Amino acid sequence: MNDSSSPQPEPLRRRDGPGRPLRPSRGWALFLDVDGTLLHLADTPEAVEVGEHLRGVLRALQPLLGGAVALISGRRIEDLDRLFAPLKLPAAGLHGLEHRGADGRTRMLGDPGMLDSLRRPLAEFAAGHEGIMLEDKGRALALHYRRAPELAAPCRRLVARLMARGGRGLVVIDGKMVLEIKPRLADKGEAVRSFLAEPPFAGRTPVFIGDDVTDEDAFLAVNALDGYSVRVGDYPNSKARYRLADVDAVVAWLESLPRLLAGGDRP
Repeated sequence: MNDSSSPQPEPLRRRDGPGRPLRPSRGWALFLDVDGTLLHLADTPEAVEVGEHLRGVLRALQPLLGGAVALISGRRIEDLDRLFAPLKLPAAGLHGLEHRGADGRTRMLGDPGMLDSLRRPLAEFAAGHEGIMLEDKGRALALHYRRAPELAAPCRRLVARLMARGGRGLVVIDGKMVLEIKPRLADKGEAVRSFLAEPPFAGRTPVFIGDDVTDEDAFLAVNALDGYSVRVGDYPNSKARYRLADVDAVVAWLESLPRLLAGGDRP
């Protein structure tokens, strides 16, 4: 993201037709995916950076929404804290396996040992194929092939074979140039519901913005709660009801919220 210029925000409209732009409310609880939503995707997870402009946008939204702003990501919470430092938001990491509420308390689901039988063969495959990277997140494993897209099929075959042998209790998420394996204990939809059961999120209308297949569970959860689900980019089969074009459009829209909320509804 380029902090030196901000595109004009596009109105948030429904994906199924023009309709009227969505009117922001101070009664919202705002949930944000990170990679591909707030940050442009990069060749490796370590290659992304958070600019001060984005930190400032999120910092400005916190008091306007009563602190009900949270990150929901496939990254670990400790990685989110490193990226967004010194800003430290409520967060769900590893697609909901990690949860830190506004009170700062963190709880974790899943045993890293559930993935032990997969670690070595995945690491050996990555070491033997240029452009393939294994990201070991402890409670999840991510096989990245963004730098070698021609190896997508071999990656999928390997993961399918390993899951058939030792994947009990695990699930594979086929994301954007990545195959992620994690315990079948939580997803982003459950992460949203968990936040909405605790202050300051409880009693608010959920808004979730995401860009990948991993975000569809959150879209479904938000829709069921009469909230607002927002897909970044084009994906015809998405369950999201609203759309923003890309990362720059997301940041520009978020940047416009303080002005729109200045005299807006309160919870």
